[in-house]
Amino acid sequence: MTRIERLRASLEEPLLITNGVNVRYLVGFSSSNAALFVEPERVRLFSDFRYAEAARAVEGVEFVETKRSLVAALAELLEGQVGFEADAVSYSSWEVLRAGGLALVPRRGLVEALRAVKDESELEAIRRAGEITSAAYARFAEERFVGRTERELAWRLDELFHEHGAHAPAFETIVASGPNSAKPHARPTDRTIEAGETIVVDAGAMVDGYNADCTRTFATGPLPDELDTAYAATLEAQLAGLAATRAGVTGVDADAAARDKIEGAGFGANFGHGLGHGVGLEVHEAPRLSRESGDTLGAGNVATVEPGVYLEGLGGIRIEDLVIVTDGEPEVLTSLDKELITVS
Repeated sequence: MTRIERLRASLEEPLLITNGVNVRYLVGFSSSNAALFVEPERVRLFSDFRYAEAARAVEGVEFVETKRSLVAALAELLEGQVGFEADAVSYSSWEVLRAGGLALVPRRGLVEALRAVKDESELEAIRRAGEITSAAYARFAEERFVGRTERELAWRLDELFHEHGAHAPAFETIVASGPNSAKPHARPTDRTIEAGETIVVDAGAMVDGYNADCTRTFATGPLPDELDTAYAATLEAQLAGLAATRAGVTGVDADAAARDKIEGAGFGANFGHGLGHGVGLEVHEAPRLSRESGDTLGAGNVATVEPGVYLEGLGGIRIEDLVIVTDGEPEVLTSLDKELITVS
């Protein structure tokens, strides 16, 4: 079955798709201003003049060129009962569609559920992104850290991604040093890296629109005892999380397998985020591995396993691998050594 056919099998009414990532997933068309309307017997692709040539080349759809105000055009062109992506349509767009006389039915997660299970072409792109990420990290670990800024090192890792064949970085590369590494989603700053501290590096390569995501924590010399202990606890938790990440396990249970190790080491209050998340066309997508997850893992999911311990004012630790979920042990796509690497 094609992706469109698989989607149709879950529909109770025609579905209007306005999430650009979902449009790309279903028909391979990328645009900042596009919508797809999936009906029982046809699929219409809507976009404006800027994308018309590319849209006409998309197979299996009827292209309809619209004015730049896409939502207003849809309100005029569609009729009857229409499902819409409740997480992608703003309130103002909903008002425009409703004013056009449409009977709107909110739907959630229909395309995202398909995207969560990758096909072989998607897995190959993600594997390649993981290979490039691992190769770039290996080169990066040979760089001089002390005396350089976080921003400078982040730029260098991005260069290495390109040198190894990435089409782009998957997201803004994180290099967080010393006290900044205790902030889970720090951004690179002009802080100069010093000896005797942790450096959290969170980055990934993109290949054919598919992303990798990997975190390693480096040390610039001997660390305070508390950080050494935190690193050991995080590594033990990460390995436990990997062992639990397999088909049939809930996101809650996978998270608990890692969280129990960190709590047992006395750092439970310092691990405030979930264990991981799905990765694909977006860096954060289904499934979720967390205390709040409603997901059950399935073969073909791609997810991160990334516990962390964050000690405010001192430093942080995070260790993250990207994996393909299988019925047995996960296929780990990021290969840099997870024993603490000391850099100069």
